[in-house]
Amino acid sequence: MIDRRRFLQTAAATAAALTAAPAFAQTGSSAAADALVARIGEEAVDVNPLLATNLGLDNGARAGLKAKLAPAGLSARAEAIARNDRWLAEIRAIDASTLTGQSAASFDVVRFQAEALDAAKGFGYGDFGFVDASAYPIQPYTISQLTGAYQSVPDILDTQHSIETADDAEAYLSRLSALAEVIDQQVEAGRADGAKGVIPPDFIVAKALVQMAALRGVPAAEAGLTTSVARRAADKGLAGDWAARAETIVSREIYPALDRQIALFEGWKGRATSDAGVWAKPDGAAYYAADLRLMTTTELGPDEIHQMGLDQSRDILARMDAILKAQGMTEGSVGARMSALGKDPRQLYPNTEAGKARILTDLNAQIVAMQARLPEYFGRLPKSGVEVRRVPVAIEAGAPGGYAVSPSLDGSRPGAYYINLRDTAEWPKWSLPTLTWHEAIPGHHFQGALAVENTGLPLISKALFFSAHGEGWALYAEQLADEMGVYATDPFGELGYLQSLLFRASRLVADTGLHHKRWSREQAIRYMVETGGDEETSIASEVERYCVWPGQACSYKIGHTEWVRLREGAKAALGDRFDIRAFHDAALGVGGVPIETLQIVVADWVASRRA
Repeated sequence: MIDRRRFLQTAAATAAALTAAPAFAQTGSSAAADALVARIGEEAVDVNPLLATNLGLDNGARAGLKAKLAPAGLSARAEAIARNDRWLAEIRAIDASTLTGQSAASFDVVRFQAEALDAAKGFGYGDFGFVDASAYPIQPYTISQLTGAYQSVPDILDTQHSIETADDAEAYLSRLSALAEVIDQQVEAGRADGAKGVIPPDFIVAKALVQMAALRGVPAAEAGLTTSVARRAADKGLAGDWAARAETIVSREIYPALDRQIALFEGWKGRATSDAGVWAKPDGAAYYAADLRLMTTTELGPDEIHQMGLDQSRDILARMDAILKAQGMTEGSVGARMSALGKDPRQLYPNTEAGKARILTDLNAQIVAMQARLPEYFGRLPKSGVEVRRVPVAIEAGAPGGYAVSPSLDGSRPGAYYINLRDTAEWPKWSLPTLTWHEAIPGHHFQGALAVENTGLPLISKALFFSAHGEGWALYAEQLADEMGVYATDPFGELGYLQSLLFRASRLVADTGLHHKRWSREQAIRYMVETGGDEETSIASEVERYCVWPGQACSYKIGHTEWVRLREGAKAALGDRFDIRAFHDAALGVGGVPIETLQIVVADWVASRRA
């Protein structure tokens, strides 16, 4: 998840800031397009209070948003579709043929997103939204182990809703009441979807119930939702009975709403099937195609993606086999040997609080070491720092292995990447460096912070996260770390990097297997464990993630493949004139974009270097 910030209102300001994005030379008249892009960005924030908080924009004229959450029921779904219809009509009314530079890139951003969502609006179930601070905009299940306000909002309130004044604390309490309303709205939407046969698979229902029970089972006085405001108000010396008031809202409003959500899922136990893929839902094949289009920002179909995963996995396995043999590990498949290596006690941290704390310490040290290498590969470096944090225990059972949150606009909140420490056996020591490069620097934090800090970007180019672009960059960052020589004396670390690449390649196979080839959950888990040798509990959680976020898992390797292809093409075209620092600065200078827009950005940069 990428944080974003303030945004330029005029074409003149945009042109003046283009020194921050050297790939472009602004030409032509772009006032109407710039104005529309600007207004869409502003409206997207206005209708999503959590996005405003994420951006650090819930102040001044938008201070009222800090006390709100966006509605999430059936009427909100209809409003999101109507809003996208309006935006798309305005987008299509503009002649974009003469746009160049940042104007063209940012206009492509809003046009692609609006058209992708327009293609998906007719399904009549699941989540739908142009911009959302906590979710992907097309997903079949409003509530699951990874989706729903119960799963995302508590952590956002604790880590992103700042409390400096009594008004901030009052706004927090208002959001607690709003959370109860949103949970009920999502129950309404989930029940309506269930009537259409859109119920999560039975294993997802079971896992979500475990998480809901964990959240509901804590006494209201001890709940994180209560203690967060009490602790932080006390730290600021704010007078008021914040703990008692929060406890009352949690016990009288949020917990009863959670009980109704739990009841909905309990009622689904007898109806849910083990069918893991979206193929089993209404218009499932078309739904998956829409998700693949949005997540990969390409026209690749499921069969092509499946074969890509098989081919790339084969090539990566050959590289891993050579390293393993050089280390004297010659027996069995690569997956079996990696599995054995992952169980070596010398490669494991103790599965204790002390062992988990040690992981965080070591990862933060890796960030410091990488920081010194960056100037050789990048002309522009982010000003914001990054911290490694633990995924909250309450949601770690269903949460991904890691994810990043970019810094706040005003610098008051550093960037962070969260690592899931439910079981240290999932993180052998040799696997951790590449996670740091992916989630922190030069991966997600680096890319997100540069966008946040680039005053030449319109708000929408900071607010929208295109998975193939962003996740592809983070995987490219893993490769770049290898090219920097970080594994020159660390063959096991290099194996960790290659296993990460293999993991993403095998995702192409598993995701298309689940949603297109009708694989079972168990079949997908078996394929990935046997291929890469990862810990089965970790892979099970990953596969369950793919079940509720169709297509998202494909964005990583497809995006990585395209980043590498574009760089190598630029090298071939420019020869001695190719500069890796300038390439990175140009490609990252436009914010988040679809892959097809990135191709134009790089082509323009190559042409400018030839001139």
